[in-house]
Amino acid sequence: MENLMKNFEAYTIAQLDGFLCPITVIASSKGVREIHFSLLESIVKELDRKNIPYSIDPSHTAAIQLKEYFQSRRKYFDVPVHVEGTPFQIKVWKALQSIPYGQVRSYKDIAIEMGHAQAFRAIGRACGANPVPIIIPCHRVLTASGSLGGFSAGIEIKKALLHLERTYRDK
Repeated sequence: MENLMKNFEAYTIAQLDGFLCPITVIASSKGVREIHFSLLESIVKELDRKNIPYSIDPSHTAAIQLKEYFQSRRKYFDVPVHVEGTPFQIKVWKALQSIPYGQVRSYKDIAIEMGHAQAFRAIGRACGANPVPIIIPCHRVLTASGSLGGFSAGIEIKKALLHLERTYRDK
């Protein structure tokens, strides 16, 4: 939510249910800025507290595409994304977007692909800082041994996303 405080344009927010927890999307006119695994009301309170204008639109394109994803009717997202991060984070997030639906990579695979073979811990930190999980699929990144690693919304959510894509079986 801190990224939103830098710029005071009006935001569009949408909540969708039907997964393990409510998911709230925050978007600007430039694209999806953040996805939170929390209730719309908590996001609204924070925006109100910061005097940031917003509108609620449950039919926002990102919310529709996420619903389709959760119904196994969508395998990729084509909504614009407008995220802020360090140049390294942006590079990692672009690399994550190249991981196809139903496939996984390791933090080390991503590091090697980016030409920074020893930066797998930094890759993990960039994944943890991803402001738009699912659309930028950090849940598709595992440890080199195949274990789940971390996820900003918790391991159970990561496991559920991988089960949805049929890419993870409990060991």
